[in-house]
Amino acid sequence: MAHSVSGIEYTQALAALRASKLEMRTDQLAKEELLSGFHPDYHADARVKLPVGANAGEYCHPQLAELLLSQPLIQDFDLAGAEQIATDVLVIGGGGAGAAAALAATEGGASVIMANKLRIGDSNTVMAEGGIQAAVGAEDSLQQHFEDTLKGGHHAASKELVAQMVTDGPSAIRWLIGLGMNFDLQPGSDSSGYLQRKRAGGTTTPRVLCYRDFTGLEMMRVLREAVELERGITQLNRCPVIELLSDERGSCVGAVLYDLENRKLLMVQAKAVILATGGSGRLHLQGFATSNHYGATADGLVLAYRMGVKLRDVDSFQYHPTGVAYPSYLAGSLISEAVRSAGTQLVNGLGERFVDELQPRDVVAAAILREVAEGRGVVRDGRAGVFLDTPRLIAKDPEVLKRLVSLAHVAHKCGIDPAVEPMLIHPTLHYQNGGMEIDANGATSVPGLYGAGEVTGGIHGRNRLMGNALLDIISFGRRAGTAAAAGIERSNHPFNKKRGSLGHVYNLQREMTHAGISSTVKAPLLYPDYGSFDLREHARLKENHHG
Repeated sequence: MAHSVSGIEYTQALAALRASKLEMRTDQLAKEELLSGFHPDYHADARVKLPVGANAGEYCHPQLAELLLSQPLIQDFDLAGAEQIATDVLVIGGGGAGAAAALAATEGGASVIMANKLRIGDSNTVMAEGGIQAAVGAEDSLQQHFEDTLKGGHHAASKELVAQMVTDGPSAIRWLIGLGMNFDLQPGSDSSGYLQRKRAGGTTTPRVLCYRDFTGLEMMRVLREAVELERGITQLNRCPVIELLSDERGSCVGAVLYDLENRKLLMVQAKAVILATGGSGRLHLQGFATSNHYGATADGLVLAYRMGVKLRDVDSFQYHPTGVAYPSYLAGSLISEAVRSAGTQLVNGLGERFVDELQPRDVVAAAILREVAEGRGVVRDGRAGVFLDTPRLIAKDPEVLKRLVSLAHVAHKCGIDPAVEPMLIHPTLHYQNGGMEIDANGATSVPGLYGAGEVTGGIHGRNRLMGNALLDIISFGRRAGTAAAAGIERSNHPFNKKRGSLGHVYNLQREMTHAGISSTVKAPLLYPDYGSFDLREHARLKENHHG
């Protein structure tokens, strides 16, 4: 969606901000009216019904639907002569969920191959700045965390999954600290003090634990170190997954990877596969900029759907309220919710506040989009947004930038001093709310296939609270890894090099043909379309003129 350029010119808006008493507008809409009128998920063209597959008759975002009902990148004949390797557990994805799963699987005695599209740590995990939720405060409880999460997700989440995640919260924090992760302590505390807790939008009590404003980066640091020190984990960097492998019973028995450096296909046989491929922000749904890393192209959803895994809430996405709007080359760069938690206010071009900044993210994002759509936004060099009033925050708390390190960094890249000039922000495509259906241990309906992290659905409902993503990846990453390792102990069948095939892919293709559906789209994308990556050309694969 292209930003509207109607609004109040920057210089005029800046003058209004500096003269303003920051009074709240009185014409705020009710939550549902605001969302239905201005949130991108509610647009008339934001969803279609899937005609075939496990989710036939259910809604999906149109761009994602094109990928789910696409043509595969490879055929069976491409696998002739491909190198074959074997492992107990194959983890696909190099972010926090994949790392947690790999570590848990090795703890369960499994040999693990971890296949990373880019490198370990090149993921959305490192971009999760605000913190991690866990009910560790004396005034908090698991029940409060449970209720906040359900309410924030519009009561659309699985109660079983939410209960499992919040229950795992305290032990997840202890596990991370055991790995060496740092957390901020309460002011005046030393290393034996209490963890500092902040309130996130949509929560009833301070619950977010953080390390400055780059918590995800700190988490990924310790997870990466642990993975690299674990001898039971073999890493395959720059080896994106091309297709899953199935046996005659429909079980998942491995995957086909593409070795980018050596330009060859790898067939990995595995007794269990864990998909931790992340989200889909790089699809730039409805033209929105994104905070997501380069590899977030919905690969896991495509491969799981071909395997017959049911998805849920794949018409629901989170647009983070505070993405950079100016300068244009930084569009989508994220300003952490920790900045709003610290007290920063949002101001339109008239110098007015227009929303409670600690409302859930979907509400705040929709409120910003309303201001822009109705001409009260701030326009600078053809970019529209609203002000994030950092000068007043810093004036009240001159030491705040020592805690909000990434804010200072982003402001520097924008070429401004945040103590003097506010930042111009606009919602950015941030998180995939839905994904594969899993149980409390990360298992899908397909035997041998597990999921963890943003590729899964049901945990956050139709809106995610700040801090729950990092808890999600640790909770279900560890659970998926543990369950996968336990499952292979009961599966003593030897590897058979002829077992794995692409039969499930052709099953969906036949269903599409019978329904009169044709597609010229090939998926998984692997990289954004502006990357112009062609697998068959890169791998020098020949077309089958007889197929």
